[in-house]
Amino acid sequence: MAAAATSCGPRAGAPGCVVAAAGKDSVTSFQRRGPRASGPDGGCRRLASIAGTRPSVRNGQLLVSTGLPALDQLLGGGLAVGTLLLIEEDKYNIYSPLLFKYFLAEGIINGHTLLVASAKEDPAEILQELPAPLLNDNCKKEVDEDVCSHKTPESNIKMKIAWRYQLLPKMEVGPISSSIFGHYYDASKRIPQELIEASKWHGFFLPEKISSTLSVESCSLTHGYRSLLHFIQNIICEEGFDGSNPQKKEKNVLRIGIQNLGSPLWGDDICCTENCNNSQSLTKFLYVLRGLLRTSLSACIITVPTHLIQNKAVIARVTNLSDTVVGLESFIGSERETNPLYQEYHGLIHVRQIPRLNNLIGDVSDVKDLAFKLRRKLFTIEHYLQ
Repeated sequence: MAAAATSCGPRAGAPGCVVAAAGKDSVTSFQRRGPRASGPDGGCRRLASIAGTRPSVRNGQLLVSTGLPALDQLLGGGLAVGTLLLIEEDKYNIYSPLLFKYFLAEGIINGHTLLVASAKEDPAEILQELPAPLLNDNCKKEVDEDVCSHKTPESNIKMKIAWRYQLLPKMEVGPISSSIFGHYYDASKRIPQELIEASKWHGFFLPEKISSTLSVESCSLTHGYRSLLHFIQNIICEEGFDGSNPQKKEKNVLRIGIQNLGSPLWGDDICCTENCNNSQSLTKFLYVLRGLLRTSLSACIITVPTHLIQNKAVIARVTNLSDTVVGLESFIGSERETNPLYQEYHGLIHVRQIPRLNNLIGDVSDVKDLAFKLRRKLFTIEHYLQ
């Protein structure tokens, strides 16, 4: 019996689009299709992949890298597009800016569009301070040298630890040649100027947006938050990240970075008093921002000085309005700074919440006992013993 052929493309015989019906020798008529054509035929063309993204193995959600592969691993493979990552700043704001800059640097390497907002530093200056990527063939050697230079005699001695630590996955600290998702960065060097000039970015510097003749409006949002939301919405709509206006070039991702949100520099008083007048301003801003993220090809990272917020109820609401929450606890000025148990580390990292997409509540990470250290070149996350 002759086999019949069906085509799902505009012309029969297109590669990957023909499925043979069952003959006498066929076991079943349901056969695996070949790779779909990505050419101009269009009938079976799969959605073009976006550089610097990959689908989640858990739910198929599109992911982008945070710029720190170890943090990607903790978050289930990366930061989901359309979600918000909140970084709780460490007490002296030393290490949280590094995670903020890694996220932006990863966007430049992958050709993503950046939107950088700050009330403290000019976005152009922030970009100049981004770390340099380790992209050449010597990156593995540089990482190994950096790790070896920080080893202590005590770390070379094998320690007998509890079985629960032996079962924990080892955190990634060096580049993996087979993976193109996520890069490693040299904190001791700055990103090449030509990469910054070739990138597309938008800056929002609050002092430049404030007018001396600003009229007071009856709105629960501060002027800084209101202006920033309008700015983000305009970029998303004008450049087609929401799908309303198709992007002229191939699809891209918008990476949004907001620094020191909730601080007095943004006109918010939640850090000044427990019973503040604008207690709802930050939470309403996050509510609207997350709505913009959900309907666009964008991912956002914000840093918040939660240690300065006196009202714990505000912190709880901010956490609930975020998809992913990661806290940094520095050892500077604490008793742990002189504790021999933590002598190899600079602080603890707490994964307080990870997103459970398409659900009403977020999930809590089951990975505990995490510490971070800033070596000469690398920022690493490891398991510690307690």
